[in-house]
Amino acid sequence: MSAKETKTESFREKLARVVEVGASDDFVSRGYDFLITGIIVVNLAVAILSTYGEITAVYGRLLDTLEDITAACFLVDYVLRLIAARYIYRKPTEGQSLAAYVFSFGGVVDLLSFLPNYLPFFFPAGAIAFRMFRVVRIFRLFRITAYYDSLNAIAEVIVNKKQQLLSSVFIIIVLMLASSLCMYSVEHEAQPEVFRNAFSGVWWSVSTLLTVGYGDIYPITTLGKLLGTVITFLGVGIVAIPTGIISAGFVEQYSHVQSLATRSREQDVRFIKFRLGEKDDWTGKAVSALHLPRGVILTAVHRGGEVLIPRGDTVLESGDTVILGAEPLRGSVPIELKEVVLLAKSPWNGQCVRDLDISRQTIIVMVKRGSRTIIPDGSTRLKEGDTLLLHTKVPVAGSTEYQI
Repeated sequence: MSAKETKTESFREKLARVVEVGASDDFVSRGYDFLITGIIVVNLAVAILSTYGEITAVYGRLLDTLEDITAACFLVDYVLRLIAARYIYRKPTEGQSLAAYVFSFGGVVDLLSFLPNYLPFFFPAGAIAFRMFRVVRIFRLFRITAYYDSLNAIAEVIVNKKQQLLSSVFIIIVLMLASSLCMYSVEHEAQPEVFRNAFSGVWWSVSTLLTVGYGDIYPITTLGKLLGTVITFLGVGIVAIPTGIISAGFVEQYSHVQSLATRSREQDVRFIKFRLGEKDDWTGKAVSALHLPRGVILTAVHRGGEVLIPRGDTVLESGDTVILGAEPLRGSVPIELKEVVLLAKSPWNGQCVRDLDISRQTIIVMVKRGSRTIIPDGSTRLKEGDTLLLHTKVPVAGSTEYQI
């Protein structure tokens, strides 16, 4: 990949982080989120105010201008999401990533948010019909749920309880169809003009089971009233099932959040960081190919003053500062480490590790040299000022002891 292509892909990856819902510490992305939310609110306010004749008579031109500006913003947002689709959906190919966005619910809503404003330029005869599609822009409000946790909880509850909700809705539909056919059979002869067909019975069952009670259609026979009473009692219990499921889901969600905040045991995680060089084994490899041991995670990558949250396809580069996280060592037997700083008169100064006269019970775990961290081998030559981390049971004068 050429330098120009690499720069383009880096721009697209940054753009994906901007147009998607940003983390609280990503001010550019959060600013874009608030900007789009404000544009959505302004666009819907214009749509509502345009229905008032006395307002459009005075401010019609201003409302049309705001309509055009917000539609243009929706168009720009749509184009930006197309450009960044490769890094939002992470599909194997560019075309699959584009298709994933274009044919998604959000992609269709984004398209219909601005398209009706521009179609009349190409098809003037269908201007009135195209204006009807502007109603779709109200669905852009669903994007706001991704920006706020309290609104997002509603979507999470519905998704988590979708099987129970579908089952309860199926039961309600079956009850409606059965009750409508029964009421039609009982009341058709007494009220042929009211219960003309099975659909009339469905309308009655819907208004009864959902406790709307319009009163435009009701039974007059004794058997019909008795049947209506039984169906009403069933409706009160069965139609309330979805409400109970959603309420229970909110309680579970709230309890889960509370348990994480108050009852969960704090788990320490230890972090280490190191800088990749050109000859390091990880340089040029994707995160998914590193085969990290269980319990170790690659938490972040510092690259050129920017913090990246690595994905499986993130390729590490020379100069990256990699941060690894791992659970702390737990056990009844502590490990004793000693830290020693080499002085000019030290007998180890200038010697290779393999030539050191040290006990077999002493191991040099790490060498800190300036800003570099060295994992020593036999050929590593020690220098004045090096900080050595030793694992040893032998007393070492002038050392600082650590216990892990």
